[in-house]
Amino acid sequence: MSDRDTRHKASMQKLKARVDEKVANATEQRGLIIVNTGNGKGKTTAAWGTVTRALGYGYRVGVVQFIKGLWECGERNRLEDDPNLDIAIMATGFTWDTQNRAADTQACKEVWEDAARMLADPEVYLVVLDEITYMLKFGYLDIDTVREALKNRPREQTVIVTGRNAHRDIVAMADTVTDMQEVRHAFSDGIQARRGIDF
Repeated sequence: MSDRDTRHKASMQKLKARVDEKVANATEQRGLIIVNTGNGKGKTTAAWGTVTRALGYGYRVGVVQFIKGLWECGERNRLEDDPNLDIAIMATGFTWDTQNRAADTQACKEVWEDAARMLADPEVYLVVLDEITYMLKFGYLDIDTVREALKNRPREQTVIVTGRNAHRDIVAMADTVTDMQEVRHAFSDGIQARRGIDF
């Protein structure tokens, strides 16, 4: 065995020992709060990937879309017929298009009722609150309302919160936070969003 192979094997043995120790120490079983935030692309896409994973195991899943509801969504198109998936949509479109705070606030509160129902249901294994960060930022939803619903949800339920500028209280509650940072985005260079790739 060469010196490089010997060093590689020793390095992998140390890595395996560290990984095995972490696995052995992970003894708690419960649902999580996961936050996908940051100005990079892929927050909602990552959440839909987890939705697909949970549905693949036959779990019940709820998705609440607060911003992109009227926009085409390939993931939603593919999965919406699954009997274990419950989707609620704030059907006003992008807030920067509507420009109507009162109407957007009312629409947000109506779809939040669906979210609150899902968050209280012990049969729902995963809830995605897609783009809810904007609802908090614009003041359409009260942070205390959202925080209490997250805190009082069933123990086995996981919640994924997506959107830029996640509220500090939600980040503080979260078990896993991923901050997706933009390095380069085609749209900034005048390239249109592509069906089947971007939506």
